[in-house]
Amino acid sequence: MTRPRVVVLYNPDKPHVEATKTALLEDLRRRIDVVATGPITDTVRLVESKPDRLIVLGGDGSILAVVRALKQRQVPIIGVNFGKLGFLAEFTVEELDKNLDAAVSASAVVSPRMMIAAEIAGNGRTAAQSVAVNDCVVQAGPPFRMIELSVSVNGDHLTNIRGDGLVVATPSGSTAHNMSVGGPILQPETQAMVLSPISAHSLTHRPLVFAGDSVIEVVACSVNDGTTLVIDGQVSLPVHVDDRITVRRWPGDFLLVRNPGQPKWHTLTTKLKWGR
Repeated sequence: MTRPRVVVLYNPDKPHVEATKTALLEDLRRRIDVVATGPITDTVRLVESKPDRLIVLGGDGSILAVVRALKQRQVPIIGVNFGKLGFLAEFTVEELDKNLDAAVSASAVVSPRMMIAAEIAGNGRTAAQSVAVNDCVVQAGPPFRMIELSVSVNGDHLTNIRGDGLVVATPSGSTAHNMSVGGPILQPETQAMVLSPISAHSLTHRPLVFAGDSVIEVVACSVNDGTTLVIDGQVSLPVHVDDRITVRRWPGDFLLVRNPGQPKWHTLTTKLKWGR
């Protein structure tokens, strides 16, 4: 019987990750084929070994970086949490040991999640594009004056938002920046996008949920010197007056391995303490 092929990626900036990685690899190699291991910055090179799973030692931020690096070459990811919350990184080292067989082999534990892509163009500049796992956020930035953004959906003008910016989030990202600005929490496998204003200078602007195949266009009417488009909290692109930001569904899905030892809503109710 062929053993599952796994690549182990780790975030070298996390405390104690080296010692944990060494001990984990010793155990893993007795049970599965570890075809490569290395830091998350080597993701693209290491997935050339065509693994069945990626084990990422880090936190949610490490997983976000790995998924964006993979782009169209998505591989199911098992996240082992070394971060603070671990909403995507559902496993501890002990839980991975206990549930390893299912995590590396069972298809039922793989949760497909839609991703989005943001493109920004304008003022004669070459368009810049980035895939996003969680969200695309337009932030007012210094000198922190109110900005104005014109929003259209599928070619139809929706509204002008004046305030501190807006969030366009995936269902996976609905529990990130979107939630902190009052946006709704979506079931992760939902095919939808959320648009949530940030501190809108209006009592009538509220978060909206759109179909996953929608195209959202945001034109910068009035911005600050430091206004920025932030992708997953990790990639920053400057926004200037008349820039057009286009957000649409990315053609591929992010594949997250769920912890089979936890109920479906465990992270929401336990880590975010929803309903308590």
